[in-house]
Amino acid sequence: VPSRSNGIISTYLGADGRDSELLTLPAGGSRFPATYETLNNKLHFLKMSGNEVFKMAVRIMADAVNKALSKCSLTCKDIDCLIPHQANIRIIKSVAKRISLCDEKVYINLERYGNMSSASTAVALAEAVKTGRIKKGDIVALVAFGSGLTWGAAVIKW
Repeated sequence: VPSRSNGIISTYLGADGRDSELLTLPAGGSRFPATYETLNNKLHFLKMSGNEVFKMAVRIMADAVNKALSKCSLTCKDIDCLIPHQANIRIIKSVAKRISLCDEKVYINLERYGNMSSASTAVALAEAVKTGRIKKGDIVALVAFGSGLTWGAAVIKW
């Protein structure tokens, strides 16, 4: 049960490399630094098997939210605001539907900024706070999914 104080009350992280080829960045970093060849072959852009990633992301993100909530004896009914990774509107809406969360409780800024990769959740959280969408005492759930494949969720009492 969440304490009276504010802060992170639960987290859940996961990774599974067995399907990592579904979402990759072929070049970049120190292993394959930028060269004429890697740039010309567009190896610095994400490669994704869209349909498979969509299905996995929806299932895994919903599961991650539920597991993070369960760890602190909460359910989806307790969520005041869900801040999902802002990658794809269909994924966001499908995750909300899968956890039976109404649209009003899901914060979306994807239409303003597009997919900002790993920054999207933090930017959405900051914006939700600034606009008053999140208030003191609210239960906020954050969830993200990315390459590797990796995912995580956090439950915060604001």
